[in-house]
Amino acid sequence: MSTNFDGPIAGVLGGMGPLAGAAFATRLTMLTDAAVDQEHIPAVLWNDPRVPDRTQARLHGGADPLPWMQNGIARLEQAGAKIIAIPCNTAHLWYDELVASAHVPVLHIIESVADDLDRRGLAPGPIGLMGTPATLKLGLYQKHLEARGYQTLVPTEQEIADFCVPAIELVKANRVAEAFEPAAACIARLQARGARAVALGCTELPLAVPHDRRAALGIPLTDSIDALALAVIDWFRAQSASGKAAA
Repeated sequence: MSTNFDGPIAGVLGGMGPLAGAAFATRLTMLTDAAVDQEHIPAVLWNDPRVPDRTQARLHGGADPLPWMQNGIARLEQAGAKIIAIPCNTAHLWYDELVASAHVPVLHIIESVADDLDRRGLAPGPIGLMGTPATLKLGLYQKHLEARGYQTLVPTEQEIADFCVPAIELVKANRVAEAFEPAAACIARLQARGARAVALGCTELPLAVPHDRRAALGIPLTDSIDALALAVIDWFRAQSASGKAAA
């Protein structure tokens, strides 16, 4: 076997929250078409839960998470990462600053979700959005999806408070099974308003709505964890193909 230690390695800026970061690493492995260990994607996970709360920072003047995220990217680059994936949607409110401080490409989770919607052939049509208050109120998804031709349906402020926030907080508190009911209630409300699909636009939400319970909800769900993992897989395949071509 080759001892090329400098091949393509994915860096995962996790910890926001820590279970979502760990779940992303698991889904990256599970979604990779591999028969043996050596066909999987080399990856480094920086799962630092000390990053200050992103919603508190953006909406309520809380501590700035940017230096913590920049530190994580620097650590991943030191470990050999050639690309950065950030399995936290709200963190992408600082995407431009993170790209400016990074020395390797940084994937965009919302663009990955839009790619997943395209892959499923769901355009044109209204897409329901779920996420943190900052992600939804500051239009992070809306501007990206609408630029790609999608209409967006956002929960009301009361629905965000009653359904999105509890589902996310329960996952962060390791009470994952309890998170399904509020998440499913929000999905049902968005579907009743005409959504053709719902984007789980916080990386806690795919954990609140496990894969084995999704079919019963009767609506396609695009999962920001899986969408980002598929973007990493696409990147790795492209890197591997270019490496073979160069050889």
